[in-house]
Amino acid sequence: MSLLAASCLSALGGVLIAPVLPQMRQAFAGVAGVDVIVPVVLTVPALFVGLAAPFAGLVVDLVDRKRLLLVALVVYAVAGTAPLYLAHLSTILLSRVLIGICEAAIMTCCTTLIGDYWSGTQRSRRFSLQSLVTALSATVFLALGGLLGTSGWRTPFWLYTIALVLVPLVTMVIWQPSGGRRAERRRLEPLPRRQLVAPCAITLVGGVVFYALIVELPFILTESGVSSSAAIGGLSALMAIATAAGSFAFARLSHQTARRLLPTSFGLAALGFGLVFATKAVPVITAGAVVAGFGNGMLLPVLLTWTVNRLEFQQRGRGTGLWIGAMSTGGFLCPLLITAIAAGAGGLRPAIGVLGILAVTMAAVSVLTTRDSVPLNLTTD
Repeated sequence: MSLLAASCLSALGGVLIAPVLPQMRQAFAGVAGVDVIVPVVLTVPALFVGLAAPFAGLVVDLVDRKRLLLVALVVYAVAGTAPLYLAHLSTILLSRVLIGICEAAIMTCCTTLIGDYWSGTQRSRRFSLQSLVTALSATVFLALGGLLGTSGWRTPFWLYTIALVLVPLVTMVIWQPSGGRRAERRRLEPLPRRQLVAPCAITLVGGVVFYALIVELPFILTESGVSSSAAIGGLSALMAIATAAGSFAFARLSHQTARRLLPTSFGLAALGFGLVFATKAVPVITAGAVVAGFGNGMLLPVLLTWTVNRLEFQQRGRGTGLWIGAMSTGGFLCPLLITAIAAGAGGLRPAIGVLGILAVTMAAVSVLTTRDSVPLNLTTD
């Protein structure tokens, strides 16, 4: 439970302050470039998760999982609450950079420990549960950010103190697993790089697919005539529930191979994107978002389990860090790519249609690159 709770901190950093960005922009209206800097305050942690996660994985394998997790939780709380008293937008931006680095460490530690503690069917179920809880927590944190934001744009940053609550829980419950003698762990067994190239490359593109409607659905609904923020929030929450349902479904389907589940996940995402592109009718767009959300909910734990199952204990931190780095980099690139595609294709919905073609392509690529016939719930450790 403590690992799942700590995993939710990545969602906290990603969505909590989204509702108060307009207030932040107004508060720093006199700052040059405020229209660019304020949105970056929200997204910059994802960039630094992508950059820092591989290095966090190195520390995990070289030192240990638990100590890095505890340090990261404390620093996360300090950096997360810093905007409560920081007076300059530039220093707030730096605190958000530190949040991203801490998120990289927290996610790498938690995911690696899940891989350490469980194997076989239990591992795939825990990864499914991790994805499900994270998806649902994002919806909760988004709502809390909006609610607390009514008291001022700084108020939501108090929620980062949650990390301090987790410190004693992690101290008491989590243990450093033994996967061999300490001297052997320090030797850093080489990674199976050839076996990780395909999972990490597909995950990079999967990150773009996964975050596409999370980022753009509110704007697409607005273009289609939905003006109520409550309605937009409700429809976005419906997609989040579908994502959680997809994660739950993976737990029941983990006896299948990656070669079957990856094309299915990408195919559902492509179908959903196609529905969103096809019409401005809000019910159809909603149906497309739900279908894509379900497919993406399956996609995340499939990619993660497929990657982690290729790693031994001494490699698991670095391999997991590479996977998290690829996923987060895809998430950071997603809005940039959509903006560029929309400029050339004539709008957001056509851009989502192009991503639908990308998802179909990835479904075909995953068939060609996942030739192993080992079910995802079978492991060698």
